[in-house]
Order: sequence, then structure tokens, then C-alpha cells
Amino acid sequence: MLDMTPPALKTSLLKHLPVSNAQLSLRAMKQADAAAYAAGTMDAAVKQFGHLPLEHYTPEIVSEMIYGSIADGLRSGDLAVLTIADTASDRFAGSLVLFDFTEQDAEIGYWVASDFRGQNIAYKTLMLAADYARALRLYQLRARTVTDNPASVHVLHKAGFAQTGLPEAETAPSGKTELILKFTLQL
Repeated sequence: MLDMTPPALKTSLLKHLPVSNAQLSLRAMKQADAAAYAAGTMDAAVKQFGHLPLEHYTPEIVSEMIYGSIADGLRSGDLAVLTIADTASDRFAGSLVLFDFTEQDAEIGYWVASDFRGQNIAYKTLMLAADYARALRLYQLRARTVTDNPASVHVLHKAGFAQTGLPEAETAPSGKTELILKFTLQL
């Protein structure tokens, strides 16, 4: 298979981590995150709106991912599955993923663990993600959300993302066909 990863990203996904502020940190996932990630994927909102590729995650599955596809993606420069962590405690607060990289941009997805909702974490995470994308020398971030997720639409707008076009039916990573809104953020 032809490697389509932009040359500038080949070694830089780990180089610019972690990205932190007083409350949050975006960092590489580690073994200690496996149980919290697996538990978070069982949350009803994450199941409904996260569109994760697997129906069910266990700590063992997540551990295999951390040492397998997640580590491989960071090394190859084509996938960044990151932990959103509380800066003070390093406690897992959610997940952010950057994927579908081009030389100009990448798509972003995220979910926040239920214990951390209502604290403006998604917005603050998107601000950190924009800083990370700038460090990677990207010019734009892309995002998608389903039309029936007004919280995500709100946080994307608040973070400066602009909606592009009208809703379209698309197949999500979960395999479900959904009405999707697309957004971009110029960096």
C-alpha cells in the first residue's frame, strides 16, 4: 500500500506532545488510561455520538490498541489517538483523535468522560488541539458531528469552527448512516 502520510508529519506527532494548560493536557495514551477509556466508551452519550469503530471496548482491547494501532499511528504520522487528562492529577478525562491527515489539514474527533462534563472541557480541548495542529504546521482542522448533537455543534462554533455546507447522509466509523454536519477551523 502506498504511504500517503505527508513527509512533514512523519516524525512530528509525538514530538509536540504533551500540549497543556492549567486545567488540561493532551498527551499520548498510556496503559493507565485503558480502564477509564473502556469505561468511557460504555457511556450512553459516547455510544450515541462517538461513532467509535468497535461496539464494545474492554481494558484489554484498549491496552492492545495503545501498544498496537495507537502507537503505530503516532509513529507513522497518520493517526493521533490522544488522552485528554486533568493537568493536576493526570486523570483520564476523555479522548481526542486526529486522523485523515493531508499536508494542509486533519480531521478531529473527541469525547469527554461523564465525570468531566459540564466543565467546558470539550471547548478547552479544542483550543489545545488547535495549538497542537499549529505545532504540526497544519492550516486547518476539519470536524463532523451528527445533526442531533446540539452540544457538539455549540462547542464547535464556540471554538471558532465554521459550518461548511448543508447536512449530508454519511457512514460514520461505527458503520451507521447519519445526517452529518461538517465544520472547519482555519489555524
